[in-house]
Amino acid sequence: MAQKESSERFWGNFHGPNMGYIEEQYETYKEDTNAVDPSLKEIFDQHGAPVWLNQTRTEGSGQSDAQNANQNDMKKLTSALKLVEAIRRYGHLEADIYPVGRDKFRNSNLTDAKTYGLTDKDLEAIPAPLVWEDPPNKVKNALDVVNLLKQNYSGTISFEYDHVNHDDERQWLHEKIDSGSFAVNLDVEQKIKLLSRIVEVEGFENFLAKTFVGQKRFSIEGLEMMIPMLDKAVQNSFKDKTEQILMGMAHRGRLSVLAHVLGKPIDKIFSEFHPSSDKELIPSPGSKSITYGWTGDVKYHFGASASLGENEISPTTITLAHNPSHLEFVNPVVEGFTRAAQDDRSNPGYPEQHQDRAFSILIHGDAAFIGEGIVAETLNLSDLNGYRTGGTLHIIANNLIGFTTNQDEGRSTRYASDLAKGFEIPIIHVNADDPEACMSAMVLAYEYRQKFHKDFLIDLVGYRRYGHNEMDEPRATQPHLYKEIDKHDTAATVYAKRLQAEGTIEEADFSNMKKDVEQKLRDIYNTMVENQTDEQEPAPAPKALLNGLSNIETAVPLDSLRALNQGLLNRPEGFNGFKKLEKILQKRGKALDDGNKADWATAEALAFASILQDGIPIRFTGQDSERGTFAHRHIVLHDVETGEKYCPMHGLEQANASFAIHNSPLSEAGVLGFEYGYSIEAPKALVLWEAQFGDFANSAQVIFDQFIAAGRAKWGEKSNMVMLLPHGYEGQGPEHSSARLERFLTLAAENNWIVANVTSAAQYFHLLRRQAALTDREESRPLIVMTPKSLLRNQRVASDATEFSEGKFQTIRTQPGLPKTSKKAKRIVIGSGKIMVDIEEAMDKSEVTFDWLNIIRLEQIYPFPEKEIAKVLKGCPNVEEIIWVQEEPRNMGSWNFVKEPLYHLVEGTNIELHYTGRPDRSSPAVGEPIVHKTEQQRIVNEVLTPSKGGDSREGN
Repeated sequence: MAQKESSERFWGNFHGPNMGYIEEQYETYKEDTNAVDPSLKEIFDQHGAPVWLNQTRTEGSGQSDAQNANQNDMKKLTSALKLVEAIRRYGHLEADIYPVGRDKFRNSNLTDAKTYGLTDKDLEAIPAPLVWEDPPNKVKNALDVVNLLKQNYSGTISFEYDHVNHDDERQWLHEKIDSGSFAVNLDVEQKIKLLSRIVEVEGFENFLAKTFVGQKRFSIEGLEMMIPMLDKAVQNSFKDKTEQILMGMAHRGRLSVLAHVLGKPIDKIFSEFHPSSDKELIPSPGSKSITYGWTGDVKYHFGASASLGENEISPTTITLAHNPSHLEFVNPVVEGFTRAAQDDRSNPGYPEQHQDRAFSILIHGDAAFIGEGIVAETLNLSDLNGYRTGGTLHIIANNLIGFTTNQDEGRSTRYASDLAKGFEIPIIHVNADDPEACMSAMVLAYEYRQKFHKDFLIDLVGYRRYGHNEMDEPRATQPHLYKEIDKHDTAATVYAKRLQAEGTIEEADFSNMKKDVEQKLRDIYNTMVENQTDEQEPAPAPKALLNGLSNIETAVPLDSLRALNQGLLNRPEGFNGFKKLEKILQKRGKALDDGNKADWATAEALAFASILQDGIPIRFTGQDSERGTFAHRHIVLHDVETGEKYCPMHGLEQANASFAIHNSPLSEAGVLGFEYGYSIEAPKALVLWEAQFGDFANSAQVIFDQFIAAGRAKWGEKSNMVMLLPHGYEGQGPEHSSARLERFLTLAAENNWIVANVTSAAQYFHLLRRQAALTDREESRPLIVMTPKSLLRNQRVASDATEFSEGKFQTIRTQPGLPKTSKKAKRIVIGSGKIMVDIEEAMDKSEVTFDWLNIIRLEQIYPFPEKEIAKVLKGCPNVEEIIWVQEEPRNMGSWNFVKEPLYHLVEGTNIELHYTGRPDRSSPAVGEPIVHKTEQQRIVNEVLTPSKGGDSREGN
């Protein structure tokens, strides 16, 4: 009797949400008791059949009441489903992810049962399987579901993945997080080891603070868990036989990462600080010396490489990239490193990519991640064919503040990580004071990357115990926050108290750990050797960079060139090319025949083909580079019937290396940084980047200034990449004329790169081949080329076949159309690029004899060919003046760079030096084509008109 009353009371309290489902499940249970969900089986075993199954439903008010009850119960079930989904979606809004700060205690109505009109009793009445398809055995009802999911989604770790649109990825995340199966379950030994690691990091930072008082170090304190998290990623990579891990990060925590993850010797780090008051420091004997470049950099910009793991034959190499103060700009560089490490470039065609061979880790600042556009540019590369690296692990080192700027002044989003949502990147927010939650976050992130080969982001929420750097006083700008931080225990102390409460360690154990770390560091410091040397000066640049490049042979036998040119006409069987284009390409096939000339595009194709024949891989990217912005290249063809793509370079039988070409996204800084990184990691490949117009290189100025121009001097990074920047004044306005040649010349020093502005197809051919010959050599350096636009199809730029099969690159050329002897010349005109072709055309149209004139085309502006010009000057005994001519305004272009070596050449003579060109201007070019044409004509006329007494041209 009691059993019956208990069952009736149970079923009576349950008002029948989805009663039909319960009835159906009971019928299944009667046939096979194990065929239903375990939680329902337990209910049926204990309470029998639902009491309403044997009740007669009468018409009238009784049936109406039942219907109302059913509707009410169905509403509650629907509300429970909404609540459960809200916890998954919005649980992060009340999660305990902030160790300190205004957001530490948060609540969200979106995950409150009352918001959905539910009570605990309502939730208890709903069986778990109705709101969770396959709940754990311990979860019996909807209240259990809510409590468990709040624990999983709103604890010290929380998640955002609703923006991930791929069902398989979202379902995988859903199952992992709901069940908590990704969470680490550490035993006693592992917990002690984790605490010891945090103490080691904290002790290192404390020692630096006490020993090098007031010195900048951008400490990790407040985010110490970053180190064990990186440890976990590295350890997982050993199991997956990863060959390389490529890392990028800004300053915060860099010294700790170098010391604890890459194993940079502690004494080496100590020696890089300014000497303390009582000891001059140099590395102790036996410590590994790590040197970069010759001018060097500050200690918190340096990176390093190390081989880790137990496999001595093929260990995992971990590299932390050098990084300037431009924070996030290292991101695309590291992605370029990673893609280069993954690509197999040995075979013709596109390189074969092995995404598990290497992966990247990027550590961001919270203010910089959302604030700097380069982050979005880099994230956009993550799923593009030419740039995909199989998933990056992102960590935001979130210290709640940007220098002295609060969050509400630095971003318009709720979280620093919100930018990642637009790229469907899953996000974890985790409290940096909970070490085990942090480790769990890395486990999930790593597993996701390995399974789906996509990016994952961990927002590691901590704080900054000191100012932006250790010389700042943060209490002047964030007094309330730092009152809380001053009272807040360190991460090591927080975890130690937790382990003490568990009975895992005693208080003395923690104290001894700290003392041991302190003593170890003190011993290293005390045994370092005193530096008896005088003040050090920057080391000189490598001797190899001082060598000229004139000894590099670049000519290719004519028979070989003709075979390559014919090979470029090969097409796959059944390929339907665009007929109009194929006619043009077929015509190129005859460019090397007698009486014909090869234009710029043909010369470039022949250069690439011959470089591949030499076994040197090529990677070429840029905006519209497959066709060419000016429809001149057509190195990738499209089948007009199927749309399939075909690259003629892949049909070359003579090719002995890979050729990759990709249209890039509309990005300059991100893509250029990527290609620079690729060129560093793949020194045996020729890497090229092309701007749509040279002017657009402006957007990548940080990469040019901080990486390409100075990377070798600062960090010892050798790059051989080529940058093609369309340049020339044709009346197209300020943004389609100038590649800002002056900027690259201002940055030119110590033979850091080559700057060229060539005026013939053969010159371009030899220049590219010379650059390819420099791959993986000490003499290697980047190449900046001012490439043409209107001259691409100008026959004055086209070259005879013998110009490719004979000779080499010439740093200067004699202007065509001049008399054979220059002994009568009273004026020497020197200029570079398109203006020289305009002058040539004017000379051809003129009936004047120019025996009073000599004209030199400066094809390589830097390194400046002073000896070659001096030789020409020596052969002109009657010269009275040298005129530098350029299209660009006087304050731009080459004038301010070339005038010094030119003055040096005429020093001690009666030869005058003058400038001819546009006057000083704030904008690179006029916007009106007619005005441009008039100005251009004036410049040409001044060059070709003899001086009559006084000269209107400006001198220095």
